[in-house]
Amino acid sequence: MLWCDGRLVESGTLPFAMGDRGLLLGDGVFDTALALQGRVAFEDAHADRLAAAAQALGFSADRERIVAAMRALAGTTTLAAIRTTLTRGPGPRGLAPPPEPKPFLFGSVAPARAVLFFAPLRLTPTSIARNDTSPAARLKTLGYLDAVLATREAQADGFDEALFLNTKGRVACAGTGNLFAVSGERIVTPPGSEGVLPGIVRAEIVSRLAPALGLAVEERPLLPSELEAAEALFVTNSLRLLAPVTALGARAYDSAGHVTVRRLRTALREAVAEACGVGTGMLDP
Repeated sequence: MLWCDGRLVESGTLPFAMGDRGLLLGDGVFDTALALQGRVAFEDAHADRLAAAAQALGFSADRERIVAAMRALAGTTTLAAIRTTLTRGPGPRGLAPPPEPKPFLFGSVAPARAVLFFAPLRLTPTSIARNDTSPAARLKTLGYLDAVLATREAQADGFDEALFLNTKGRVACAGTGNLFAVSGERIVTPPGSEGVLPGIVRAEIVSRLAPALGLAVEERPLLPSELEAAEALFVTNSLRLLAPVTALGARAYDSAGHVTVRRLRTALREAVAEACGVGTGMLDP
């Protein structure tokens, strides 16, 4: 199911300008959200981030239309994985943006896979560096080719996703989520300046859930050696929610069994259920 111009479209295609800069140059941003029983989890945060990302690229976004698109798509299925995409729209040949952009907003929905909620991940380092010098590293832009190539390589080697370091050799993120290292009741995650996307679930954990549990939270540069020394690792994103890491290369972790990870998992499960007005049982595989 698709959304465009204020209406749902059942076919798999939409009218799309061949000169759209999102298609030709990756000049656009997107958001991925989870919805349960017609309600989007952390809806305000998703809409705000998408609108702010467009503003950072230099074109405006109608936040009310973003929310309308997400809500319309959320109502089409019980467990929904929603992608909302916003491009700068069409423009003349060349790199310079048009002086009066005409942004194009569309969305799509697919059934969310409950089996992915809180499911473990196996990570392996990639030689592709996350460009912490690029403003785009901190936005969810349409240019995801580094992650595509790194994931292909990781899966060929028997892993689920890749772990990215930045140009300084410090920890950045996983291919589709933010990374946390756990030691006792302390969790550490790299800040945005390390080339990290400000994830919605990441913010929920850092700003609300971990402090409420009495956990110490550090946002600071993180060295690969600190991952080796950590008791547990986990990755967060809006569709997996919180994924315990069971391996980073040859190093194995019992992340799912760590008490801090278990407490955060329970708290996040309750927060998502509350945001969607459903019981926690909907988040069971």
